[in-house]
Amino acid sequence: METIISKKSVSVLNTLIEINNDRIEGYHTAAKETEEAELKSLFSDLAQTSENCNEDLIDEVNQLGGTPTEGTRVSGKFFRAWMDDKAAITGKDRKAILNSCEYGEDVAVNTYEKVLEDDSEDLSEDQKSMVRHQHKLIKADHDKVKSLRDSLVDVE
Repeated sequence: METIISKKSVSVLNTLIEINNDRIEGYHTAAKETEEAELKSLFSDLAQTSENCNEDLIDEVNQLGGTPTEGTRVSGKFFRAWMDDKAAITGKDRKAILNSCEYGEDVAVNTYEKVLEDDSEDLSEDQKSMVRHQHKLIKADHDKVKSLRDSLVDVE
C-alpha cells in the first residue's frame, strides 16, 4: 500500500514540478521580450518563487525514492512559443507581455488548485501543507501580474 501511495505522491508532486518548470522558462522568455528593467526584475522574482518551490518539491520526490521530472509540459512549450510570436508581432508591448504572463499564472494557479482538490488523498499531511503554502505564493504572484496588467487598462 505504501508503495502505491508513494508512486501516486511522486506523480502528483512531479505535476507541480512541471508547472513550476513552465513558470521558470516562461519568465526567462518574458524577460527576454522586454527592455524594461522593472519588468525584468519582476520576472526574475517570479521565476525565483518557482525555483524555491521546486527545491522543496524535488527534495520530497527524492525522499519518496522517486525521480523528479526535469522537463516542462507540452502546453508550456506552446505558451512560450506563443509569447515569442506575440512579442514579435506587438513589438515587445508591455501589456501584451503581461497578458501572456497572466495567462501562464492562471494555468499555474489552476494546477495547484486541481492538485489540492483532486489529488490531496495521494499526499501526506506535510505534503498537503507544503502544497497549500506554495499555492499561496503562486497565487500572490498571479495577483501581482494581474494587478500590474490591469493597471495598464486605466492608462490607455
